[in-house]
Amino acid sequence: MSQLVSRAAFPARSLLMFSSLCVFVMASSAGHEAAAQVAPVASPAAAAQPARTPSETVREFYKAMRERRFREAFALSIYKPAIEGLTAEEFEELRPEFEKIAAAVPEGIEISGEQISGDSAAVFARVAGDNPVGPPEEIKLIRASGGWIFGDRESQQIVLREGKGFFPNARIKTHHEEVQSLLLKIANAEAVYAARHGGAFADLPTLVQSQPGLREEMNAASTLGYAFRVTLGKDGRSYTVNAEPSRYGRTGLLSFHMDPTGIQSKDTGGKPYNPPPVKKK
Repeated sequence: MSQLVSRAAFPARSLLMFSSLCVFVMASSAGHEAAAQVAPVASPAAAAQPARTPSETVREFYKAMRERRFREAFALSIYKPAIEGLTAEEFEELRPEFEKIAAAVPEGIEISGEQISGDSAAVFARVAGDNPVGPPEEIKLIRASGGWIFGDRESQQIVLREGKGFFPNARIKTHHEEVQSLLLKIANAEAVYAARHGGAFADLPTLVQSQPGLREEMNAASTLGYAFRVTLGKDGRSYTVNAEPSRYGRTGLLSFHMDPTGIQSKDTGGKPYNPPPVKKK
C-alpha cells in the first residue's frame, strides 16, 4: 500500500487495495486491543448466529478497511496470523502502509453473485458506479473454522510460513521496488533539466523545485523510509544518486546507487553503496 508489497494477491486495483498486497493492516486503539484480549466467551445466542456468507464477508471486509478498523478487517482474511504476533511498536510502524491501503478502498462495491465449491468460494463484484463493461471482478475466499475468510489457500500458506514477519517483509520488498521506480523518475527529471540548461544537471532541491511532478513524487515517498541524495560532478555535467534505508532492516535492506550506466543495489548494512564506475566497452 500503496503497493506495500505483495506476495499474496488481493483483489485487483479497482476493488481495492494494496494493489497487490501485501497489504497491511493494523489499527485499533490499545484499549480496543486490550478489550479484545479479555473479551468474554460468546453467549449461546451469539454463537448460534449464522456464519457470514462469502458475499457478506466481502462487504464487511471492505467496510472495516474503509473505517480503518484494520484488525477487524484482517480477522476476516488469511492475513490474521500476520498481525497477531506484532508488537504495538511494529503495528504502528506499519500503520502508514495500512492507511494507504484504506485510502484506495472504494466507497462501495456492487456484488452480482457468488459461487461456492467445497471449501472455496468466489464473489463477483465491481466498484459501485463503474461502467458495467466487461466481466465483474472475482474475489476469492476460503472456508476456515470460523467461517469464510478473504484470500486463497496458496497465499494463506505464504502468510502462515512467514507469520508476523509477513507484513514487515512485504513492506521492505515494496519499498525496494518503489525506490527503484523513483530513481528512474529522478533520472528522467535530470534529463529534462539538462536539456533546458545546456547539458548541466541539478542537485536534488533544485530539481524538485523545477518540476512540480517530481516534487509530488518525493513528497509521496516520505513514507518509504529512504534518504535520497544527488551528487553532481565538478562540472555539473554528471551526477550520481544514492538512496539508503533510514532504518536498516525496518524500512529497507538494500542501498541503491544510480549513474548513467543504470541502477545498482546491495545490502551494505544501511551504509551508502558506491560501486566503481562501469567501464565502457
